[in-house]
Amino acid sequence: MNPSAPVDTARRRLLLAGAAAPLLACLPAPAQSSAAPDRIVVNALGTLFSPHYRPAPGEKPPTIIVETRPGMVDEAVIADAIRAGLSAVAVTIGHVAGEVDPFEHTIAEIGRWDAIMRRHAGKLTQVLSAEDIRRARPAGKVGVIYGTQNSTMLGDRVERVDILADLGMRVLQLTYNTANAVGGGSMADPAQGLTAFGRAVVARANACRLMVDLSHSNERTCLDAIAQSTRPVTISHSGCRALGDSPRNKTDAELRHLADRGGFFGVYFMPLLTPGRQAMADDVIAHIEHAVKICGEDHVGIGTDGGTTPVDLDLMRKAQREYVELRRRQGIAASGESGEILFLVPDLYGVDQFRTLADRLQRRGHSASRIDKILGGNYVRVAGEIWGDAA
Repeated sequence: MNPSAPVDTARRRLLLAGAAAPLLACLPAPAQSSAAPDRIVVNALGTLFSPHYRPAPGEKPPTIIVETRPGMVDEAVIADAIRAGLSAVAVTIGHVAGEVDPFEHTIAEIGRWDAIMRRHAGKLTQVLSAEDIRRARPAGKVGVIYGTQNSTMLGDRVERVDILADLGMRVLQLTYNTANAVGGGSMADPAQGLTAFGRAVVARANACRLMVDLSHSNERTCLDAIAQSTRPVTISHSGCRALGDSPRNKTDAELRHLADRGGFFGVYFMPLLTPGRQAMADDVIAHIEHAVKICGEDHVGIGTDGGTTPVDLDLMRKAQREYVELRRRQGIAASGESGEILFLVPDLYGVDQFRTLADRLQRRGHSASRIDKILGGNYVRVAGEIWGDAA
């Protein structure tokens, strides 16, 4: 991509929304529910970027995914996250795609997020341990989990895993949609598994107590990494291949092996749950229920791949078409991505999305204890086993 090419307003807003983060529409708000106010809610992959952010006059718009700017996380977005009942959210920090030095960019991004955390210290708290998640909401804050959606920043140097851990990173996603030095992404050759370097990276991540995330990987790399890891691993944001035939979704074999090793599977609120048509809340619940059937209720949660602040629907439709085209030109789009099917679940969005999900699961006959596990309890358990209960 030409870095000097003009980027119009709609595309700019999508670039600033982060890698694959859905844009939420201004739709009629769901009714408030009576879901437990003290419930722990963890979004295993989401965003705190404001969809209303505007670059300063004369400021060059970003040309890579993801690039953080000082005003992209604001008080309004944080307030929405608190209103949504969010205890913690894992955000994407560092290189995903784009023609920059991946390591230098990632280190700079960590610094930018550290500055955001200082600026909003009264409402945001960095998560370094499972206990940090438990403490966040009672303190009136949202926990922020630093994570990657690629491992390109490692280059060929496994010791960089230590650097990321020391700088506060807690999640290391091995691949995005294409292949890299670690293994195969969801759009890579199905025969591409975890490489020798990938095995070293998983071992080092285990030693550094980083959460290994296998979202966006192909099946071979996923199964190899589950077998290689000595700690539980996660698939933070995906769907079930048995219900939605997309390479971004996970097979029953992947889900079963993940659960057998104590891991966590987060269902996203994305159109790839239902390739070819708009996903709705009933589809999210169907994927959750299938995952519970395969994994058991102790291993399933949510990783919406989105935020809690709505944006204008007409803007989103135009911007999404351009965003998908940009991803295709960069070679990082997943099979089935469409500019015409909104990157959201229209009846499961905004500040009420977690309460609405809880109510719908309850009406389906799921127990309160199972709902607690799905909305956050399972993530906290796995986080405690990997990071420890206290930093």
